[in-house]
Amino acid sequence: MAFQIVEGCVNCWACLPLCPSQAILAVKPHFLIDTWRCNECEGQYADPQCASICPVEGVILDALGIPSNPPGSLTGIPPERRAATRAEIGAR
Repeated sequence: MAFQIVEGCVNCWACLPLCPSQAILAVKPHFLIDTWRCNECEGQYADPQCASICPVEGVILDALGIPSNPPGSLTGIPPERRAATRAEIGAR
């Protein structure tokens, strides 16, 4: 049971000070989560703090590989609409 930060993380430092178990490591090319320290904030907070503050959609995954803040969760734009808009702009 641990979260994972994947490529796409912009190293914004928002999550680092919020992690109660100090499981987030500031490394390059993107931050990492120490799986031995991460307890997903269980028993401490209702929501994992790293996922709650992350400004980038889809870069923090749970133990099953599911994004904690999936595409569209922060912007409110459904992924299908975003893809259609990008295709339209690319066709111009």
